[in-house]
Amino acid sequence: MDIEGKRRISLKKKDRPTNDHPQLNNNHKIALCGVLIALAMILSYLESLVPIHMAVPGVKLGLANLVTIIALQKLDLKSTVVISVGRIILSNVLFGNMAVLLYSLAGAACSILIMTLLKKCRVFGLVGISVAGAVFHNLGQILVAVCVMENVRIFYYMFILLITGTVAGVAIGLLASFLLKNIRI
Repeated sequence: MDIEGKRRISLKKKDRPTNDHPQLNNNHKIALCGVLIALAMILSYLESLVPIHMAVPGVKLGLANLVTIIALQKLDLKSTVVISVGRIILSNVLFGNMAVLLYSLAGAACSILIMTLLKKCRVFGLVGISVAGAVFHNLGQILVAVCVMENVRIFYYMFILLITGTVAGVAIGLLASFLLKNIRI
């Protein structure tokens, strides 16, 4: 028996990592979260340069959510929340408008909540989870808008956001599926 074979046999149960993600120690996880926050910020900034929202106000593809979906699949919930909240706060401080911070945080909270629940249920694939995340992100933002503007008529806009959120969710879900098959985290 070779040395590697003996080493594998000699590993005791106490020597094996017990966390959910044994391949990542704390330092690696912190570094990975930082890199993913930076990547999400870059995608968010690049998306802000494309005037897709001119046709329908408030509509965008949500490229930064690609990072959130990948993090949700590859990391734990806590890391995913840190990445999403970190990206939102830093992007709003550096590139955006602090007035939209509440909208973004509410959308992210609703989105991560539903995507986590659907992932645990194992009913939908990644594209379905992405679509639900996009739709619930829009719902979270609409709920904040209704509260801030004290006008329930804003819910009429949800129909448009359902359509655009579904299209964006499919696109991001397909892209996330492709990336998860072809990258190693």
